[in-house]
Amino acid sequence: MPSIDPKSLSTSKLHSYLLSAVAPRPIAFASTIDAKGNPNLSPFSFFNVFSANPPIMIFSPARRVRDNTVKHTLQNVEGTKEVVINMVNYDMVHQMSLSSTEYPEAVNEFEKAGFTMVKSDVVKPFRVGESPVQFECKVNDIIKLGKEGGAGNLIICEVVKLHIDDDYLDDDGTLNQQKLDLVARAGGSYYSRAKKGFFEIPKPLSSLGIGVDSFPDYVKNSMVLTGNDLGMLGNIEALPNKDDVSKFIADLGSRYPNIKTATHREKHILARNYLSFGDVESAWKILLS
Repeated sequence: MPSIDPKSLSTSKLHSYLLSAVAPRPIAFASTIDAKGNPNLSPFSFFNVFSANPPIMIFSPARRVRDNTVKHTLQNVEGTKEVVINMVNYDMVHQMSLSSTEYPEAVNEFEKAGFTMVKSDVVKPFRVGESPVQFECKVNDIIKLGKEGGAGNLIICEVVKLHIDDDYLDDDGTLNQQKLDLVARAGGSYYSRAKKGFFEIPKPLSSLGIGVDSFPDYVKNSMVLTGNDLGMLGNIEALPNKDDVSKFIADLGSRYPNIKTATHREKHILARNYLSFGDVESAWKILLS
């Protein structure tokens, strides 16, 4: 068994060991707002609950290892001392992943990931309408653990109001864990689904995904495509061009002779089939045909 002095490792290597070994970790899907009123939404897996009286949660936006910069979330809570922590279940996990893309300041990740902004009752940041449980919090303290890349910043939050979707409650008012179907973070591209175990989501593009707000309306408002489908479709750098779409559809005609006359609904169902195999590009070509 290797025995390793943490100081002998690069920060990125140590970071990888920590994330893979201390897993799965719950996800704090943190909604904040800046001084100008711009919403921000970002997931953090350095997170847990630490007290019931008072109700305290702590999450930690770490300084980026690669360049020692800090996240917009940290800047926002330093300025406003408010945050909403939204819990993440399987039905929204791909949209959540898309929101973790490092969009420029003032870009609204709610819109990019296709989430519903819901006004909070006590704090200014918005809630995620698709989240099964949402915690409005005031920030009691921020403890900085270091000044170098990889250093955490403990944001100590006190819950001032919580919101629970009725669909996830049993008749006696308790949360049904099976219905909740929460997801947690592990190392690399791995996540853990509470009732089914590990699965993978490709990391968001190092370049910026187009986001759900860039979709044609007939795709964005689809009655067939799920939130996870939209999240996958949004994590693409650019839409296929017309020539590539035409060639793909012509080739597809041998297997689906009616593809050129198919309705939007029929094309969306077929696109979902391609998405189930992770083939985002082909799904887009069908949707754009």
